[in-house]
Amino acid sequence: MTTEASSILAEPGYQRLLEILRGMDSIAIACSGGLDSSLLLAVAHTVLGEGVLALTVITPYMASREIAEAQDLTTRLGIRHRLLTLPIPDDIAHNPPDRCYRCKRTLFAELKKITTAEGLTWLADGTNRDDLSDYRPGMRALRELAVRSPLLEAGLGKADLRRYARALNLPVWNKPASACLLTRLPHDTEVQPELLRRIEAAEQALLNLGFGTVRVRCHGDLARIEIDRAEQVRLLQADQAAQIVAALTECGFRYVTLDLSGYRMGSFNIVVE
Repeated sequence: MTTEASSILAEPGYQRLLEILRGMDSIAIACSGGLDSSLLLAVAHTVLGEGVLALTVITPYMASREIAEAQDLTTRLGIRHRLLTLPIPDDIAHNPPDRCYRCKRTLFAELKKITTAEGLTWLADGTNRDDLSDYRPGMRALRELAVRSPLLEAGLGKADLRRYARALNLPVWNKPASACLLTRLPHDTEVQPELLRRIEAAEQALLNLGFGTVRVRCHGDLARIEIDRAEQVRLLQADQAAQIVAALTECGFRYVTLDLSGYRMGSFNIVVE
């Protein structure tokens, strides 16, 4: 470990996280393959060793690349990992505005059962300080189920997590933020597995072309692409645009558009607010 990395991991925020984890005895962590839960897993493993279990829920609305990355990480770190396959819960079949609450309530109730059966003390997730700034009804479900959020308890935000993950040489340190595929659909829209696969394929096509943070918001046959404004010029170049239109048309969209507002976390939540 470099001197710089050692200095970063000596910071008060990281030390608070270590102290919180030392007091947890054993822990199951909901692992999505993203930065937040991956960092929490890695740090918890250094503190609690075999007292850590990664839990990943496989649903039709979770991108397959995220599941694969979660498996790659736990294999790399030598952490026990269990996968749980669940269907789309009936009460979110039409993507209600409080979908996140209902989904987390159902999924984490199942994860709590595994946590108890494994004899582990706590179930935890990767919620961090920055999540407080967005519309997150799912956090209520976590409170109701007594799910711990050590990153939030330590007062850590996304920038902190990236720095710590880089210091620990985790490959996810610069991974763009992600979210379940249901966030690509307007509220009160029927959730169709084939539509979710279309969205996933469209986003993967854009990622394969080298774009970073990507969202393909779905409005029926119309794809509304959200990317960082800095990347919009490249997307609109004639050859690039034609390639993207062809790729997304092959995925099943009839119309391909670019949202000039750029990427916005939870842009469909504007309707709720």
